[in-house]
Amino acid sequence: MITLYDNLPTIDLHGVDRDYARILINDFINDHYKIKDEKVIIIHGNGTGIIKKTTQEVLKRNKLVEKYKIDNFNAGMTIVKLKKH
Repeated sequence: MITLYDNLPTIDLHGVDRDYARILINDFINDHYKIKDEKVIIIHGNGTGIIKKTTQEVLKRNKLVEKYKIDNFNAGMTIVKLKKH
């Protein structure tokens, strides 16, 4: 199946705890900002909502993030737009 986001860098946080998720998200954002990617995808799932909430908190505080939103068709992933250099 081909999706709209096939060509975007993606990180999947299933199975990680919130502390490790914070580290992974910030590293992922920093790495893709350095290589000048415009958008990235973070898959956090729905579950209990802990990783989803952690993802939103991290993105809110990260200075390299221009904006982010939960995907309209999949509430278990967030689309992130990075700031331009």
